[in-house]
Amino acid sequence: MCGRFTIIATYDLIVYRFNIKKSSLQFEYHQSFNVAPGQQILTVINDGKENRAGFLKWGLIPSWAKDPKIGYRMINARAESVATKPSFRTAFKKHRCLIVADSFYEWTHDNLKNKRPFRFKLKNDDLFAMAGLWESWKSPEGQIIHSCTIITTEANEIMIPVHNRMPVILRREDEQKWINPGSASSEQLSLLKPYDSNEMEAYEVSKDVNLPKNNDPHLIQKI
Repeated sequence: MCGRFTIIATYDLIVYRFNIKKSSLQFEYHQSFNVAPGQQILTVINDGKENRAGFLKWGLIPSWAKDPKIGYRMINARAESVATKPSFRTAFKKHRCLIVADSFYEWTHDNLKNKRPFRFKLKNDDLFAMAGLWESWKSPEGQIIHSCTIITTEANEIMIPVHNRMPVILRREDEQKWINPGSASSEQLSLLKPYDSNEMEAYEVSKDVNLPKNNDPHLIQKI
């Protein structure tokens, strides 16, 4: 699964890297060393003409949901069922997005009393995009919540010692294919695979990352 990640790049770098139309969002963007479910996270969509950045609540709320609290159980979607599961299939067809990150955390599950957090990133420290889906939900009172989920797949070799799942990290050349609007196809499904472990590295970090309120540079330091 994917339950925490970091985004510490500057907004200008993000705009350049993902070819985003620059907007006033730069004044809303803040670095985070500990992005957690329920927070507003930076995402990229394509409106048919250009790439646009926006903030979506992490935890997808399907348009048909009666209670927005369902989003807390929808922070991840499995690649194997994303095209068929009722909670995600509409978003897969119409609302695909990129979730911008520069690393993510995962915890060992070998000892539930002493779970150890690890940071996973690209060896070259580049930004990357996780494959995501988004939806808009409207309450009976008219409140609108825009939300998203991160798609996960089976673990690659570097992940296996820690966890059996990982977020789908898209290859740079596949990012635009993922967010191009229109009907989803087998081409999009083929992108949902483990990232090359030879291009990644991992190391153990402080257990302070366990608490979302902790959010400063020491969280990404190797211990």
